[in-house]
Amino acid sequence: MLRSAATLAAFCSAAAFAAPATAQEVIESEQESFTVETVAQGLAFPWSLAFLPSGEMLVSERDGALRVITGEGLREAAVSGLPEDLVVERQGGLLDLAPAPDFADSRLLYFTYSEGSPEANRTVLAHGRLNEALTALDDVEDLFKVNFEKERGFHFGGRILFNDDGTLFVTLGDGGNYQDEAQNPENHLGTVVRLNLDGSVPADNPEIEGAAPGVYSYGHRNVQGIGRHPETGSVIAHEHGARGGDEVNVLRPGANYGWPVITYGINYNGTTITEDREADGMEQPIWYWNPSIAPAGLAFYDGEAFANWSGDLFVAALAGMTLQRLEMDGDRVISTEDLLTERDQRFRDVRVGPDGEIYVLVDDLEGDVLRLSPASAE
Repeated sequence: MLRSAATLAAFCSAAAFAAPATAQEVIESEQESFTVETVAQGLAFPWSLAFLPSGEMLVSERDGALRVITGEGLREAAVSGLPEDLVVERQGGLLDLAPAPDFADSRLLYFTYSEGSPEANRTVLAHGRLNEALTALDDVEDLFKVNFEKERGFHFGGRILFNDDGTLFVTLGDGGNYQDEAQNPENHLGTVVRLNLDGSVPADNPEIEGAAPGVYSYGHRNVQGIGRHPETGSVIAHEHGARGGDEVNVLRPGANYGWPVITYGINYNGTTITEDREADGMEQPIWYWNPSIAPAGLAFYDGEAFANWSGDLFVAALAGMTLQRLEMDGDRVISTEDLLTERDQRFRDVRVGPDGEIYVLVDDLEGDVLRLSPASAE
């Protein structure tokens, strides 16, 4: 079964990652008991985590640095070679990381970032070759750029998901102040794009009248989580609502997800966006949150360390200050459980490691990488 983006980079041949950790605490949840360890500290708003087959981890800092965690801990020096036009502006900066499916041979690291200036910026997909010493990215190349330059640094999307057919998805946002453009597939704002690994457009992409190159679905607000259900094979994505109305959707080719014509949320100032919750030709979410939790990353659990969580969807949340577990029955959400709420921290991303343990990024100026391990294994 094809793994989700959160685990695809964690090649099965990789050994369990060992790193210095703080004293543990035992958490008793509904279905599993686990410990929480701090694997790395002092990261500037960590955004994404990726596992290398040699056992190290890569972490992107939104503030524009690519960092390495080894068995000795967080390496002080950042990886060199990131694009010079990377702009750090509000929600923008260095975003997702995804080692290529053939990384062990190609050394290609795919990543997304915001390009430009505070007055004119956009999301970009790029890749580069990570050297053996893990100190530099070489041969960096931009593969895809959003065809709309926007003002201010809001709603970049930026998550990457590889498919097993030689394509990948990149999630995008509506630009914040450009929400109506999500209903205009002529540009990339508020869309999910499907591309070949070289950035070209697959011949079998859906036909959407007038759509910009690569558009696979549209009508999204800000998609910051995407993965593939390990049992049904469905591609699942979540997106930020406004004030209320965060959504989990099954991604379908050519589909319109309705933003801002339909939504379960309201504006942040309390005013109405629309009275409509559904409309002909527009998809309904399989789950929504009201009030918002600000979902920021997702991972399906397909490891062996937590048997009772097999197939569950984990969502890292910012405003909700929770790692939320969504129990799934096929593509339906049947229950939820909040984890790590006692820490009172914002969580940016969640990944399943090659060891089957769960790794969570704390969104802070001095952010952490946390690891959830089965208590029984201690």
